[in-house]
Amino acid sequence: MAPALKDEDIVLVRWGGRPRPRDVVLVRWAHRPDQLSVKRASHEVDGGWHVVGDNPFASTDSEQLGPAEVLGVVKARLWPRPRWGL
Repeated sequence: MAPALKDEDIVLVRWGGRPRPRDVVLVRWAHRPDQLSVKRASHEVDGGWHVVGDNPFASTDSEQLGPAEVLGVVKARLWPRPRWGL
């Protein structure tokens, strides 16, 4: 699967939004509290959400870092090519 977003894309995030499976979400990792990541929600687990990257060959996700804390749901890409519903 090709990534929905690329480096330097600007997105609109609904902070505190309740994710559903397959939503693109903004997350924080317990093992990396200063790092924010954008991933795809897979399913809810004890301690947060299991999230995956759109590119399984070049992505660090819940397989390596465990459950993630979802901070918000990405609603749209605003720049460079606006797009709703990633």
